[in-house]
Amino acid sequence: MAPKYKPMRIEANYAKAAQFIKSAAEGGAQLAVLPEYHLTNWLPDDPKFSDLCGQWEIYLNKYRALAKEHNICIVPGTIVERHEDAKTKEPVLINVAYFIGNNGEILGQYQKKNLWHPERPHLTSSLHDPHEVIQTPIGPVGLLICWDLAFPEAFRELITGGAKIIIIPTFWTLSDCSAYGLSVNPRAEALFLESTITARTFENTCAVVFVNAGGAVGSSNSNYAGLSRVAVPFIGALGDETKDSSEEGMSIVDLDMRHVEEAEANYKVREDLAREDWYYTYRHAKQEKL
Repeated sequence: MAPKYKPMRIEANYAKAAQFIKSAAEGGAQLAVLPEYHLTNWLPDDPKFSDLCGQWEIYLNKYRALAKEHNICIVPGTIVERHEDAKTKEPVLINVAYFIGNNGEILGQYQKKNLWHPERPHLTSSLHDPHEVIQTPIGPVGLLICWDLAFPEAFRELITGGAKIIIIPTFWTLSDCSAYGLSVNPRAEALFLESTITARTFENTCAVVFVNAGGAVGSSNSNYAGLSRVAVPFIGALGDETKDSSEEGMSIVDLDMRHVEEAEANYKVREDLAREDWYYTYRHAKQEKL
């Protein structure tokens, strides 16, 4: 799904998301995935933003009830949660993706680790917490969020734990590129996304469910990248309604996991990672300059 949401209108945005999820369930989908920041948009300097994030549990429970009502698993994009720091008593914001089973139970969650540079003054990272694989009705799943896509280490940790599907709620715009990058290619971020998602699905013999925010063409949101898709080895992007679009929309995709199994049989990436003498590590000493 790549719905267009209205900044800070949390109840209206939930209602729109709920309608998309209902439609997906009626279309036979087993899983519905929403974009990052879908309830609030990303406006951390707005005085109302923190208060809205304080309502996180209300909307999480609404999605749990929705999953049970429509018998569908849901990854409700991300929900920014406001908590209180145990030591300082100051408010802390964290950006969390949940996997909700079709019975309404929370099967797993992930707090965003790799924060995009403008997020760092506002959000708290999960830092050194490990990436955990979630056992779900659709198979073993890993959750990542947006800028995590840029770090192959995150994928490697998840697939060595057995994940076959990596789900990535995202809020990624064309204007995330630098002025220089935009001057040489106005769609540089689209190139980044299309190239990297395809690479990740091949190099990790996994399916990637990438769901980005979308907006109406010609509107103030027209810099949204969109490009929501399911990517699998051998084929690339699936999702005809959204994979080549930045507009609001929904794709229902039939995911054949044989593509993943045949890719592993061919490339043997997981087999190599499991070897005791595997020669790569992703630990960088603090004194090293990267």
